[in-house]
Amino acid sequence: MDTIDRQLLAILRMDGRASVSKLAETLKISRGTVQNRIERLTSEGVIAGFTVRVAAAEDPHSVRAVTLIEITGQKSNAVIKALRGIPEIRALHTTNGAWDLVAEIQTENLSEFDRVLRHVRALDGVSKSETSLLLKTI
Repeated sequence: MDTIDRQLLAILRMDGRASVSKLAETLKISRGTVQNRIERLTSEGVIAGFTVRVAAAEDPHSVRAVTLIEITGQKSNAVIKALRGIPEIRALHTTNGAWDLVAEIQTENLSEFDRVLRHVRALDGVSKSETSLLLKTI
């Protein structure tokens, strides 16, 4: 990734619905170049998808949590790839200390949350996890 890729990703993080024309104008590159970069970043897995984020206050029934994950052996890349494919995982962070990854999870309800958490725990290479539900953002 170069500087333009990083700038493109920063703009898309702020406005995932920005048009290719607007992106091209902002980055001072052609529309075709923007489209090609988006396609490349998507095919390489850098862009995992496009979604709508609803403010927590606007969706009071959603379930949000932070899950700490321990990975066994040399399975980090496979586990990260699998976790990036779970749409309910809003962010994924590597960390130091006792845990290898921190996943931010958001679902529509507890039933969906249970399904996602079971999926995460069943992944080959996940040896242990600890989850804390987020009750209120202050």
